Amino acid sequence: MTTDIKKTGPEEAATPPSGPEAIKAIPVRHYGRYVTAVVAIAAFVAIVYAFSQGQINWGAVPDYFFDGRILDGVGQTLVLTVLSMAIGIFGGILLAVMRLSKNPVTSSIAWFYIWFFRGTPVLVQLMVWFNLGLVFEFINLGPVYKDEWSDFMTPFLTALLGLGLNEAAYMAEICRAGLLAVDEGQTEASHALGMSHGKTLRRIVIPQAMRVIVPPTGNEVINMLKTTSLVAAVQYYELLRNAQDIGQTSGTPVEMLFVAAAWYLIMTSVLSVGQFYLERYYARGSSRQLAATPFQKIKANLLSLSNRPAGGAA
Repeated sequence: MTTDIKKTGPEEAATPPSGPEAIKAIPVRHYGRYVTAVVAIAAFVAIVYAFSQGQINWGAVPDYFFDGRILDGVGQTLVLTVLSMAIGIFGGILLAVMRLSKNPVTSSIAWFYIWFFRGTPVLVQLMVWFNLGLVFEFINLGPVYKDEWSDFMTPFLTALLGLGLNEAAYMAEICRAGLLAVDEGQTEASHALGMSHGKTLRRIVIPQAMRVIVPPTGNEVINMLKTTSLVAAVQYYELLRNAQDIGQTSGTPVEMLFVAAAWYLIMTSVLSVGQFYLERYYARGSSRQLAATPFQKIKANLLSLSNRPAGGAA
């Protein structure tokens, strides 16, 4: 019995076998996404059409958008927001340090303050400050100041105290969370180097805690901007109150609410951009790669479009 053995030459042995055929990957079609997008667009168009057909004088919106009283209200809203947040941040840091103190008296005072101001609505606090003249008829600071409470507690001061002191309670919890987020070894190391407790807070703890404190603080600033609309109840003329007065005199009350809403959207959008860059600044020491800015995202998208090969698939 003979067996035929096929011998391969050197050329045939050197020729590598052909590889497997390339796999043609077919992307999965997500039909649910298309249906959801169509439904969302249809709902948006329906809402826009309903508003366009309503009995609303849309021409009054651009007519009063830059009215002097509206712009004055915008300025008053910004001033009240900045000053109230300044009181809230300063008071919050102080309350957070008191809350973490080993002294039971200061810790209890801070706990009671936070419990009271977080547990009552802001509008109620504003009304209490506005009517506190029923309890204190006069305010007497000795040779410094003395006057009737009704003259001392102006609408601006009422709004400032009501918003600022309420915000301090929330900022206290935010600051306390940020301080507790810093590892205790940082404090122990600074004390071992001979640094005092106050210097440790200023130089070591607070700078590291800012990474945790900044994001919720930015949200609180935006929330404070919108909360200023409540001070219309204590006769303070900010954006919403001025818009309401214009609406009553011009016969366009709803249209002026849209004007106020548009200005609130503009201001909150600007604050949101500022919050993004502030968070990005304090994230430098903890993130390996910082989040791309809007300009960097636009530049990257333009470069990807320009580098796309002609006739290539998208």
